[in-house]
Amino acid sequence: MSADIEKVREFFENDRFAVTNGAYIDEIGDKSAVVSMAIESRHRNAVDTVMGGAVFTLADFAFAVAANHEKVGTVSLSANISFLKASRGSKLIARAECVRDGRTTCYYRVTITDDTGALISEVTINGYKTN
Repeated sequence: MSADIEKVREFFENDRFAVTNGAYIDEIGDKSAVVSMAIESRHRNAVDTVMGGAVFTLADFAFAVAANHEKVGTVSLSANISFLKASRGSKLIARAECVRDGRTTCYYRVTITDDTGALISEVTINGYKTN
């Protein structure tokens, strides 16, 4: 897949759950990506904070874009998320970076902040290369 961001956005439109929930690809780089999501009422839980599932969806999408925008075929094997703070902002930003890229597996770190600069969550994801 080309590293042209418009083509990457078009390809990942098929990641319907993330896109339908507002995830947007802001940047792509060498085994990295930045994606964001405007916080809407649908992302909030009963105590009016952002639902953990919304945060995880954004992290998983950032991993998917970072691991697959250059060559499609990497899937998640496992993920660990730590929720650090409730967001007070209006937007979440996830930055995914490859820590280790092996022959058949990879390891990514995804940091989620909000538009106030607060660190909201840290996620680590192990991936498996299917091809």
